[in-house]
Amino acid sequence: QLVESGGGLVQAGGSLRLSCVASGRAFSTSAIDMGWFRQAPGREREFVAAVRRNSGRASYSDSAEGRFTISRDNAKNTVYLQMDSLKPEDTAVYYCAARYTYQSSYNYWGQGTLVTVSS
Repeated sequence: QLVESGGGLVQAGGSLRLSCVASGRAFSTSAIDMGWFRQAPGREREFVAAVRRNSGRASYSDSAEGRFTISRDNAKNTVYLQMDSLKPEDTAVYYCAARYTYQSSYNYWGQGTLVTVSS
């Protein structure tokens, strides 16, 4: 399972750090890529950032580039999303996602954590 934490209410310009731990038999011995998606009210879920297990290479959406930083601790099967210079339009439920490294799609999802940025 994937368990997120770290969401909350923050003023515009502030920062938050999200964490996600992948636990359980499905992830204990397999290499997984991990990422973050978000869904704002009335909008579709969108990609935010991801980090590859083997190369450590990170990728970001245009809106996250330069403001958000994704990192991971492979030993702990944990991924982090440091969000700086937050804007009201970053308000959304943020979901952690995982896939085995040989998969093309993210198939495992957390329950989501709400991030609210006030203006």
